[in-house]
Amino acid sequence: MLRDRLRTSAILIVIVLVLLTLDFSFRIDGADGIWLLPLLLFFAVGTAWEMATMLQANIQPIRRGVAVAGAATISLSAAIPFAWAFVPGGYPANCPVGRLGWIVLAATAVVFAVLISEMRDYGKSSDEIVGMTVRRTCAAVYVSMYVGLPMAMLIALRSMNAASSSGRFGLAALVTMIIVTKVADSGAYFSGRALGRHKLIPRLSPGKTVEGAIGGILASTLVAYLCLEFLFGAIVGSAAGVGVTTPPNPTVVKTGLSALLAAPWAGAIVLGPTLAITGMVGDLAESLFKRDSGVKDSGKLLPGLGGVWDVTDSLIAASVPAFFCFAAGVGG
Repeated sequence: MLRDRLRTSAILIVIVLVLLTLDFSFRIDGADGIWLLPLLLFFAVGTAWEMATMLQANIQPIRRGVAVAGAATISLSAAIPFAWAFVPGGYPANCPVGRLGWIVLAATAVVFAVLISEMRDYGKSSDEIVGMTVRRTCAAVYVSMYVGLPMAMLIALRSMNAASSSGRFGLAALVTMIIVTKVADSGAYFSGRALGRHKLIPRLSPGKTVEGAIGGILASTLVAYLCLEFLFGAIVGSAAGVGVTTPPNPTVVKTGLSALLAAPWAGAIVLGPTLAITGMVGDLAESLFKRDSGVKDSGKLLPGLGGVWDVTDSLIAASVPAFFCFAAGVGG
């Protein structure tokens, strides 16, 4: 078991490091993060597949292929503006859709695509239970949205402030978000083992304690400070002057909240607890599904680690809060 965990973790780490290196070293102006899309698609499809499979095991009707396709479509929708990177003039600045608008459009299209798939087969089976169509529709839409929207926001986070930071600010933000969110798991585990006395939500996760949760929050806050103080400088600073298309305006002076959050200590106080708490919510959400479905792991695709959802559970819940934190000024 431990050998499988170490082997799978090593393979994932190598793949992630290779893609991050490509993303850092071979930037495509206007398509920042394009090297990471295969990894994102793997996690989106894998998570949606496992969610749909668990629902089926729990006698919940769902068209698994439709749900997975919907999740993949929404996840990749944030990358649609990347296509303009290969067109003279780039993505139009006055486009009414903007960059995040594609996510909304894709989510809406997926809802109606699910409905169309149900319309096509409605009435073919004479013995189908009344209300089954509505249940299938709701289940497919839920899986598509639950997985697709947060995954799309990871692309949006990677693309943040691309023009004014050689495309590296979003990379630093994405890496920081992943590290800070995942560190909460380790902090909670060791704190819970050493000091845990009071159960957090024993009906869902008997091993989680209040003391462990506090330890996870403190660990995330400390690591958030280290990332904002050192990692951002290493990633963004080392790229200064490399491929900059639009240098920052020296006359722009940050004031108010954004100026405060630009300080590493202030940013860490906001980012650390926010990602730790939302990550725990994502972890407990998966536990809720697993408990109700009577399974230990969400899947078996990653030997030793469980399923893909066991890896993405906290990241799914933390992606949107992370985007808002960095958009508000965290990381400068």
